[in-house]
Amino acid sequence: MEPAALERFHSPGKGNGLRSRRRVRPGELLYRDVPFAYVLTKQQLGSVCERCLRSRNENLHRCSQCKVAKYCGRSCQKEAWLDHKQECGCLKSIEPNFPPDSVRLAGRIVFKLLRQSVCPSERLYSFSDLQSNTERLSEEMKDGLRQLAQTLQLYLKTEIQDESQLPPAIDFFQIFTKVTCNCFTISNGEMQDVGVGLYPSMSLLNHSCDPNCVIVFEGNQLLLHSVREIQIGEELTISYVESLMPTRERQKQLVRQYCFECDCLLCQNQEKDAEKLAGEDHAWKAVKDAVNEVRYPKSKEEWKHVLARCQNLLSSSEGHLPDTNIYQLKMLDCAMDACINLESWEEASYYGSRTLEPYRLYYPGFHPLRAVQLMRVGKLQYSQGMFPQALETLKQAYNIMKVTHGTDHSLMKVLMEIKEECEAMMRIQ
Repeated sequence: MEPAALERFHSPGKGNGLRSRRRVRPGELLYRDVPFAYVLTKQQLGSVCERCLRSRNENLHRCSQCKVAKYCGRSCQKEAWLDHKQECGCLKSIEPNFPPDSVRLAGRIVFKLLRQSVCPSERLYSFSDLQSNTERLSEEMKDGLRQLAQTLQLYLKTEIQDESQLPPAIDFFQIFTKVTCNCFTISNGEMQDVGVGLYPSMSLLNHSCDPNCVIVFEGNQLLLHSVREIQIGEELTISYVESLMPTRERQKQLVRQYCFECDCLLCQNQEKDAEKLAGEDHAWKAVKDAVNEVRYPKSKEEWKHVLARCQNLLSSSEGHLPDTNIYQLKMLDCAMDACINLESWEEASYYGSRTLEPYRLYYPGFHPLRAVQLMRVGKLQYSQGMFPQALETLKQAYNIMKVTHGTDHSLMKVLMEIKEECEAMMRIQ
């Protein structure tokens, strides 16, 4: 959709919002945006290109100065230099330490503001327009942001010796208040977090627990797709939080990070909370604690440890927790990831298949997470020679993904290739 077909407006009770100026069908690409500023997450350093955010574990070119930033080729390194040039010295000055993602992002924002460069991502809403909600933040939150502002000051010391000499518009604390409630987690095609970025125009989108739009990413580009029919003048909404969370947890996160309470029907009726927390309390609380303790493993040995822990808990919770319990579901997901990384395809397929019904329950309609999960399980079924089951699973993934991602998305092209291979294998049999 052309930008002129979207307009900023005053949304009653919400402040600024974004609405459509024409009727929209499900699956339309409503907006494509580039970031005002973005960074690769610390967790992905060394395995993903800093510029295009594409995964490539081998042969990444390292910045010869800071030796931190890595790129998939000279072209990406050259394109990234404007954003990396000043932060390069900052990164070098604090080694072997490394700044939190939010501090590195704030640093890039400061340098961007000092350059006073025009950014396409400010077409509908500029960085200076962004709301900070300072007056509504809790004192605990403000203290945390002040500490981050102090960390930022130390991080930028080699480039900015005296913060008081900066233009009034560049206030470190205010930058963090804006980042907190306006940044987006950038995910790869399989919805795994790879970065964090600021897209000012898309900050106009307000929250709904039952949104009419979803956001996916292609590299660092943000893609806004409709998932329902939208009428002329209807507000465009996305979900700010993970819909798998129970109502109480969603509300806590919305209040803490975005300073508002959601009063939608799903929240009022505590929709599906009973299913999300089904089973015996002691059992799901133990699984919840274990899920929260899992950190992304870096080696096969660590993955083996994670898998053993998952197997233990899933065995002990058998008969006590249904797979629809969200913590049991997360444990199944974790077990599947571990098996994939350990190349235990049959076991990965078993755990993945158990997640499909809960995903259908919690991500009804068109949701990118369900599309990606169906694709992953379909690939596993295909690898096991289960061609009829794989084709059915991949067809379901295709029907959702053509709406959430669009037919031009790189992940959609991969899905279509696997689906065609599966159809070819079935013709041979």
